Amino acid sequence: MPFARARQKGMGKNMKLRIRYENEYQVIELDEKAANRLWVSLSLTGGEDMTKEEKEQRIQEAWHEHFNKSDYNCFHKFDRHRGNSKAQLNVDADNLDISEPLMDEVLDSRIFCKESIERESQWEYEATCLKVREVLKPSAADMVVAIALDGQTVAEYAASIGDEANNVSHRYRRAIKTLKKVFSKTSFLLFSQGY
Repeated sequence: MPFARARQKGMGKNMKLRIRYENEYQVIELDEKAANRLWVSLSLTGGEDMTKEEKEQRIQEAWHEHFNKSDYNCFHKFDRHRGNSKAQLNVDADNLDISEPLMDEVLDSRIFCKESIERESQWEYEATCLKVREVLKPSAADMVVAIALDGQTVAEYAASIGDEANNVSHRYRRAIKTLKKVFSKTSFLLFSQGY
């Protein structure tokens, strides 16, 4: 093995390439031939007038840019919000901000994405209202939205429009029956709850 003999005789210094594996670096020693192949495979140019150390530095920088850094960034892009969050220094007070719990200290992590959950819930509510208003007449649609989606009772809705609860109940049942016919192939949780 020419590589082993060169090392034993002390001839030639091998290049040490630092490679990131997960969160740690590993060092691989490359002989001159492997370093030249790596130079070509990384598509580096202009190495004719460079010293061996400059070439090694350029190879390490290119390797870091193409492989080490991107893996590190991808790892953190997907895992930055999972557990083990750290309290940040409060710039004004120069001490740790302990007013907010850390992610791994709470049982339900949904509090950290509360705004997006509320936003999606609002979009779903608006889409359901739109579908109901497309199918039913405006008065019937308002009644179904108020009772089924907004949580009013039949008596409360009847009192708000100045009608009897019995009349509103019958109109509500007819509206739900119409919606079930139209949306028979679609499962709506709100309409399958017995309203």
